[in-house]
Amino acid sequence: MASAPDLFATAQAQFQRAFTRSLKGLGYIASPGPALGCTPKDVLIERGTMRLSRYRPRTDEVYRVPLLLVMATTNRGYIFDMVPGQSLVEYLLDAGFDVFMLDWHPPRPDERSLTLESYILDFLPAAVARVSAETGEPDISVIGYCFGGVLSLLWAALEGRERLANLVTFTTPVDFRAMEMFQAWADPRFFDVDRLVDTLGNCPGEYLYTAFDMLRPGARVAGKIRLYDKLWDDEFVKSFRMFDRWASDVLPLAGEYFRQTTRALMWENRLLHGTMTVGGRAVQMGKITAPFLHVAAEHDHIVPSAASAPLIGMVGSADKEEVVLKGGHVSLVAGGNAIRRLWPKLAHWLGTRST
Repeated sequence: MASAPDLFATAQAQFQRAFTRSLKGLGYIASPGPALGCTPKDVLIERGTMRLSRYRPRTDEVYRVPLLLVMATTNRGYIFDMVPGQSLVEYLLDAGFDVFMLDWHPPRPDERSLTLESYILDFLPAAVARVSAETGEPDISVIGYCFGGVLSLLWAALEGRERLANLVTFTTPVDFRAMEMFQAWADPRFFDVDRLVDTLGNCPGEYLYTAFDMLRPGARVAGKIRLYDKLWDDEFVKSFRMFDRWASDVLPLAGEYFRQTTRALMWENRLLHGTMTVGGRAVQMGKITAPFLHVAAEHDHIVPSAASAPLIGMVGSADKEEVVLKGGHVSLVAGGNAIRRLWPKLAHWLGTRST
């Protein structure tokens, strides 16, 4: 049985924590979240939904082969560049890489007609050509995250074989039948993609946010409860605000692009079956021969491991590796888990292949 002094000390600590929580709660409501994506950079191309940036170097010497990060079209690129000390971009710059990023603005109403061809045969080639013009190097390494990985794979198979020095994908699906919850919501018996696109033009970000949120319907409420309990912890609150902002900052998708990907990938699973075409050209993943690294998350609720597992066998590279790391879809690439596991692995793998 605890002594009276022990009970008093415990009660005092609990009171102090509750008092601090109340003060911090007022500060939380009144203050903006931390500034994200602030590593210095120069915007090289800003054309409609497309934005290409180059980050300013942080070392005197850089690897010969530049590096292009390709973000998924549903989310903002600052997941790669959260805050100082928790930025993959900053980590790669400090490791000596010349880092570029291709990310996206919300498509305008007049961009509803953008298609997969727009991304694969226009935006990505334009970004790669500008990287080459900026650096004077013909080769490039490409890292694609989630659907940014799908775009990178399609570009690599059709356009990038002569330019591609290395290809890396994170949590990238190729078997869309294995994404069971998305399959249920996109079931063609109940989901009329033509009516959605013809009525709204672009697929709203709010619609996509709800779909992501419902993969774990209790997670947001549980997160808010934990936030309240941990309001006294400045580091926890800072991390919560960063990731909560990014997760809710979901972009709309161009209408025709959404219609096309729903039919070709979600309904017909063409990438897995080898029947995918872009601009009338057959996509043959076996033609990708550059060194290839795929990283999957052990507890990914958005792209389950079964959805990405076939990828390593589809790519024709002799030098290829698949790594499954602890973490989820987001914690794989950002946060403490990523700093310890993914970032050192990525920098070492690229470093040995970028001279």
